[in-house]
Amino acid sequence: MAARWAPWLTALLLGGIAVTLSGCNEGGDPKAQVGANPALPALTQYLLPPVNIARVVGWKQGETPTVAPGLKIEALATGLQHPRSLYTLPNGDVLVVESKAPPPPPPKRPKDIVMALVESWATSGGSTGPSNRITLLHDANGDGVPEAKSVYIDHLNSPFGVALVGNDLYVANTDAIVKYPYRPGESEMKAQGTTLTELPGGPIDHHWTKSLVASKDGSLLYVGVGSNSNITENGMEAEKNRADILEVDRESGRWRIFASGLRNPNGLSFEPQSGALWTVVNERDEIGPDLVPDYMTSVKEGAFYGWPYSYYGQHVDPRVMPQRPDLVAKAIPPDYALSSHVAPLGMVFYTADALPQSYRGGAFVGEHGSWNRTPLNGYKVIYVPFSDGKPNGMAQDVVTGFLNGDNQARGRPVGLAVDKTGALLIADDVGNTVWRVTAAGS
Repeated sequence: MAARWAPWLTALLLGGIAVTLSGCNEGGDPKAQVGANPALPALTQYLLPPVNIARVVGWKQGETPTVAPGLKIEALATGLQHPRSLYTLPNGDVLVVESKAPPPPPPKRPKDIVMALVESWATSGGSTGPSNRITLLHDANGDGVPEAKSVYIDHLNSPFGVALVGNDLYVANTDAIVKYPYRPGESEMKAQGTTLTELPGGPIDHHWTKSLVASKDGSLLYVGVGSNSNITENGMEAEKNRADILEVDRESGRWRIFASGLRNPNGLSFEPQSGALWTVVNERDEIGPDLVPDYMTSVKEGAFYGWPYSYYGQHVDPRVMPQRPDLVAKAIPPDYALSSHVAPLGMVFYTADALPQSYRGGAFVGEHGSWNRTPLNGYKVIYVPFSDGKPNGMAQDVVTGFLNGDNQARGRPVGLAVDKTGALLIADDVGNTVWRVTAAGS
């Protein structure tokens, strides 16, 4: 029955969204929302969610992103199938996680139809071939031109995070962490994986990416599990063990909630000076172009970061019923705002010395970009300087140009990594490319 009314209903809803956009969705200066104390305007509630989608056009021959002075950028690999995250192995091989979202459940509400269309328009990068796999790039001399490219692990279930501990390689599928025996130099994983632990997955699986990192001693794994909704519209039961970072015992697979109230945590990384766990988080939508700022934060054990009941500390979200003032009272604000709707999905701390001095010791963040804000926000890689284990200064644009002059998306950055030479690697999921950033003249 849904198929008979979906086309005209979709057109009606999209028409309503366009009106909403033209009437009241102009955002302010994003820089006012970057740092430890972002400006937080009054919220606005909408009957229909505002939409402003950057149509995907891809990269033309010879085009590349734009880099800051002192840097240069080249493609490490092209023709990929939705590359989402990256991992550099000890021998210098680079794993490229190519993945697509799991199939969504049948829509129950008119809004579900619109949001499915938004998702398809915002992420359609011409990836029609096989995906949900890990590709290995072998660049023996580190010149940025891989001598070999091979499918390392295939037939995965919407994979995202990767972590290597000793000779145990862990892959975070959307529904489980799977362990494989790693053997340096092999171009293909011949062994079958074994499940370490299941993770919250379908049938809704709204935020499906599962970021993964191992503790310094290798005894624990930390995995980010995003919420199953924007703001609990699928019911609280659907949010069980979600919007959390889980701590997993590597030997037994037993896990516990390490921190909660994080709507969609990704880019899990340990800050090298303090040893603290950090993450970037996609915050909630549909209460204004400048709410709520996405952020990066250290993750404190047992801490609650607000979702869904409050945002940026104890600012109450009136849409959530029943309210939980007891939890709001415990909510702590994050460390550093990145501005609203930039959709950060990747982060890496830079400890190498190949890039200019100004990029050492801080964090690079991949901002996938907004779909519900005017003007568009994100669509770039930034650098946040750190001092004494904490952000110290204004975020700097490092890699831009993912949007062309017509606000069309040539690419969208996601996961980041540093290769064995100290170059910054960027997974571009709609440009189907891994970009490599080095110092100019290198």
